[in-house]
Amino acid sequence: MDKHFQAALPAGAEIGDGPAACFSAIAVVNSSKDKPAILQIVPQLDAGGAERSTIDMAKAIAEAAFRSLVASEGGRLEPQLAAAGGELIRLPMNAKAPHTLLANGLRLAELVRRENVQLVHARSRAPAWSALMAARLAKVPLVTTYHGIYNASNALKRFYNSVMVRGDRVIANSQWTADHIVREHGVARNLIRVIPRGVDLMEFDTARVDPKRTESMRRQWGTGPADFVVLLPGRLTRWKGQLVLLAALAQMPPGSLHNVRAVLMGDAQGRDAYVQELRAAIAAANLDKVALIVGHATDMPAAYLASDVVVSASIEPEAFGRVAAEAGAMARPMIATDHGGARETILPGVSGQLVRPRDAAALAKAIGAVMEMSPSARAEMGEEARIYIRAHFSRDRMCAETLAVYRELLRV
Repeated sequence: MDKHFQAALPAGAEIGDGPAACFSAIAVVNSSKDKPAILQIVPQLDAGGAERSTIDMAKAIAEAAFRSLVASEGGRLEPQLAAAGGELIRLPMNAKAPHTLLANGLRLAELVRRENVQLVHARSRAPAWSALMAARLAKVPLVTTYHGIYNASNALKRFYNSVMVRGDRVIANSQWTADHIVREHGVARNLIRVIPRGVDLMEFDTARVDPKRTESMRRQWGTGPADFVVLLPGRLTRWKGQLVLLAALAQMPPGSLHNVRAVLMGDAQGRDAYVQELRAAIAAANLDKVALIVGHATDMPAAYLASDVVVSASIEPEAFGRVAAEAGAMARPMIATDHGGARETILPGVSGQLVRPRDAAALAKAIGAVMEMSPSARAEMGEEARIYIRAHFSRDRMCAETLAVYRELLRV
């Protein structure tokens, strides 16, 4: 393995340790199957933290002397993968049937051998079982990233989840996740590497967003210049807490809502019944002129800038919580539920606020407090968030630290 890797590098070339190594081309090699490859595995390439991290790492891998392969069913992010220098290997990685997992394992093992794959990185449970099989058959290292908090109500589910800690190294996307892994699976801490999810600080940069983009976003929402916008981004699914936000708004004094617009932004992904439940809750609370449901947004930097405060009301702990990091990078105050990774991305009272889970009254109070702040005080809180996120949660840092895990296993 080491000989193959060294043969692909010019004399003296190496993977750097610092954040700049993430997107610095360190070697010029011919693109061919003789070039060593890293294979990432993710079910689909649609919106989501695991998918976006896959794209980010695809670019880092491609610029670090490897072919960058991604096994997936594909999706709306395929153009971004291609632009990042990644190659899509289209396989039914979203399937969960045991016979398909077995077949995928054999396919992946052959792929690893044929394409000179030096390391496999799995990012989701079902395909991770196939990846584990392939890595062991082909005798290459396996890395897993624990992207979510996989709850287990019985021993069988806990066994199914355990594949995410069967890698040679386990990446946890927050310290909270690392602690959960140790509690849930008894994994030795020396096998865990805490690498928080990273924000693209070039994309999520207030100075790079043309004001016309923000104005366009507010026009789409039907908000006026004087409106106070509360944004809750996230998939339209119950655990993201949209109903908690609606309950909080319903508890606020009616007179305080005359210029408030609450935007529930996200993809329903087929959850039509839940969308109807949200619409019914809006109507029942007489929030028709306050709350609106919009679909998936492609320009999230502009969406954050078009808001005055960003809310994450998840009713279950999020392993990391990309929204808090992105909103912070865009200098927006954040109100989030006091659990999971949000405790690491928000400085309470400094860059935002944390509220008790499922507590609509506490959320209403927090929103009211931000509304009562002067524009300069809100701007100061947003600036504290921007400084903190840029210092600790950059994409470059995530990529560099992940490449260091690869290098550790490849011993180069």
